[in-house]
Amino acid sequence: MDSTEFHIYWTLALFILFIAIVIWAWSSKRKAEFDELAHLPLDEDKFVAETKKSEGENNA
Repeated sequence: MDSTEFHIYWTLALFILFIAIVIWAWSSKRKAEFDELAHLPLDEDKFVAETKKSEGENNA
């Protein structure tokens, strides 16, 4: 096997891996988890605000 064949097989393997990742990411089974993770930064901001509010009440 010369280097050209190696590059062909390597490119083909990476392309198949890319397609597999795209299918995995866009599968409907993952949608609920991805939606939950998408809201995580917003929930964290709310959590920080509630924590600061409760700490203020505890210090008063």
